[in-house]
Amino acid sequence: MSTHPDPQTEAAPRSPRLTRRLDEQLTRLGVTGRFARDLLLAAAVTVVTVLLLAMLLWVVAPAEELSVGPGRAGPLLVLCGVQAMLLCLRRVRPLLCLALVVALQLAIVGLSLPELSIRGIAPFVAAYTVGTLRPVRTALLIAGVATLAETAGAVVATAVLAAPDLLLSTLGSLTAGALTYLGAAFVGGYVATNRRYVELVRVRADEAVRAQQAGVQAAIGAERSRMARELHDVAAHHLSGMVVQAAAVERLIDRDPAAARAGVAWIRAQGKQTLDNLRLVVGVLRGRAGSDAGDGTVPVPGLAVLDDLVRTAGDLGGPVGFVREGQPREVPPIADVALYRVAQESLSNARQHAPGAPVRVALRYLDRRVTLEVRNDPPPRRPEPAARTTGGVGLVGMRERAQLIGAEFTAGPTADGGWSVAVSLPTAPEAARAATATVKGDPR
Repeated sequence: MSTHPDPQTEAAPRSPRLTRRLDEQLTRLGVTGRFARDLLLAAAVTVVTVLLLAMLLWVVAPAEELSVGPGRAGPLLVLCGVQAMLLCLRRVRPLLCLALVVALQLAIVGLSLPELSIRGIAPFVAAYTVGTLRPVRTALLIAGVATLAETAGAVVATAVLAAPDLLLSTLGSLTAGALTYLGAAFVGGYVATNRRYVELVRVRADEAVRAQQAGVQAAIGAERSRMARELHDVAAHHLSGMVVQAAAVERLIDRDPAAARAGVAWIRAQGKQTLDNLRLVVGVLRGRAGSDAGDGTVPVPGLAVLDDLVRTAGDLGGPVGFVREGQPREVPPIADVALYRVAQESLSNARQHAPGAPVRVALRYLDRRVTLEVRNDPPPRRPEPAARTTGGVGLVGMRERAQLIGAEFTAGPTADGGWSVAVSLPTAPEAARAATATVKGDPR
């Protein structure tokens, strides 16, 4: 029968706070390792056991008119002391420790007077240790075997000594053994189970904290991505127009100063509008509304002001046509903003990659869908390298917006060499509820 500790003991649960403090003190004193600490415990138990036994033999027994001669007292003190010192093996060899403790207890019972029951502290500690290191059923089985072994030894000793009341002595020994071994093993199992439960609760709490932190980091990352997308849309639209207008002003400075001044005034107004839009975006992203989101003069962009966006785009470059078909109806707020931003980014891309090319914007309210399409013809001339962008963020941002509102997104070249961007948003009652649930809790 193996006497090695159960593998579960190699990863024992975290000890209670009082035990951890004691461990810290012992570590400071240089007492480390299970055997060294159990050796210190065994020495302390030995001193206490010898003192208690001496008091029993030379104080309590004479008061009860029981005489224990030196031939018995000396060996009993030695046996109880050795039994206590065996506790240094309680965790490195728990089963061997318990077996030796029981064997010495049999010898102690054999040397004791029939009227005097002697039991040290070691049997309790050894059985308790087995209960903490072994599964409950196994520990109770081992404790039961120890109880029967001690009872059998007591019966033999009583029969050999021809003492009266053999049955009463047997029952007393059985009861004492059960209380010692079974009781201590049960308490040890309960303590070990409670420690494992507390450790499990702690581990789950740590996992919950880590999951919460991961969720917070994911939310922060999503918020940063949303802020970057919003700021990119606003900045790309307005600043690209300002760049185009600045290039035109540069050509008109010498030829037509009045037109150049008008262009500069437009750039100034466009810059102010850009700042207003940026304040609005940052304010909304921070969870503020109304006048707190900006200066209170900039409306939230949406399909209602799509005409103004198309008009501004036409003033900056080539012709931009706008077609609105069907009966206008409300869409979820996040979808309203998303469709506007897609149109804004598409017009900015057309102005950068196909300057001067005609652009057509079509907004259609169908029975179960709202579709938005921005299509531009091939550019009349190849765009200058300075006018091209290499970020590639626009299409990614538009696709993300479409996914956010549950819309279908397509973008690609047309057969005649132009470019088309299309978004199709389902607006059936079921789809509308799904889109609303998707964006629930989003301030936009």
